[in-house]
Amino acid sequence: MLINQTILMAEDDPDDVMLIQRAFQKAGMGKLLQIVRDGGQAINYLSGKAEYKDRGHHPMPFLMLLDLKMPGTNGFEVLQWIRTQPELRRLLVVVLTSSNLQTDVDKAYELGANSYLVKPVEFAELVNLLQRFEVYWSEINRTPSATLETKQLRTETTLG
Repeated sequence: MLINQTILMAEDDPDDVMLIQRAFQKAGMGKLLQIVRDGGQAINYLSGKAEYKDRGHHPMPFLMLLDLKMPGTNGFEVLQWIRTQPELRRLLVVVLTSSNLQTDVDKAYELGANSYLVKPVEFAELVNLLQRFEVYWSEINRTPSATLETKQLRTETTLG
């Protein structure tokens, strides 16, 4: 079970945000989700900049759900940026997108995605996907420990 974990979701489509939030609630994981609406906000969140400075309200995620097709800074650019940041090199990044193009799948993995999921069309299928997602990432998969930089950041933000 994912307890005291944060999942950051970068998704620009308000309908998809609402559906994914509802699916997370139905799957029993509603409190885990933090949402940003574009790639620029995702980078600010992960950097702890602007409105995301307060790590009490915006904790570092253990996993990120990343849409690829966003205006401005797209998901590929966010993924590329993440993998150049030493303190984020172990962040689990799961692409959750509507694109089923093999070129997008290949590019996402080349840039360092840990997983690639295509958004189901039906709500029940989305809930089922998230329930299986939760079991995989919390019970089956072994995750890396936080990097030294992330551990220090978490300690500093909880002391203040």
